[in-house]
Amino acid sequence: MSTELSPRASEIAAHTKILLAAGGYNGFSYADLSERVHIGKASIHHHFPSKADLVLTVVALHREQFRAGVTALDQKLGDPLARLQGYVDYWAQCIRDGSPSMCICAMLAAEAPIIPQEITDEVRRYFEDLIGWLTRVLEEGAAAGQFHLRESALSEAQAFMSIVHGAMLTARAMGNPEAFKSVCQAAIQQLTTQA
Repeated sequence: MSTELSPRASEIAAHTKILLAAGGYNGFSYADLSERVHIGKASIHHHFPSKADLVLTVVALHREQFRAGVTALDQKLGDPLARLQGYVDYWAQCIRDGSPSMCICAMLAAEAPIIPQEITDEVRRYFEDLIGWLTRVLEEGAAAGQFHLRESALSEAQAFMSIVHGAMLTARAMGNPEAFKSVCQAAIQQLTTQA
């Protein structure tokens, strides 16, 4: 999927990402976007004929940003534990400053039964990307003696991903950004502690 966008389409996509993080697929309309970007709904439809087209594009962009982000972590931080911590720190900062405070793919995954299938498929691909990266980091960390895995790296990666996304929900529900960090730190501590 090509995600090269015009400046106006990029602005619409950026505002859509904020709205998705705040309320999911059904939490906004083109009227909401029209107010935010100060253009008519018809102009939004010109760039994105349907809401499904718009959200699919935003999720594809989110995947690209994720891949670029973890590639940067991999290049900047050779240490697997530091990379895992960097991933958690990124989300902790987003939750603290609200930019966004929730992974849009987690929001959309919760709505999977009621959103268009093509969006659900793209969300699944995001989670596959994330699990793949986490699995590789955990394998490298285990080989270096940093992580002490009790299950396969894949199972541990799936569990860690679930903890991170659950911690996002906990922080939101409790109105306490620090809850995210403490839950994730406990998960990292468990990975680094010998059984």
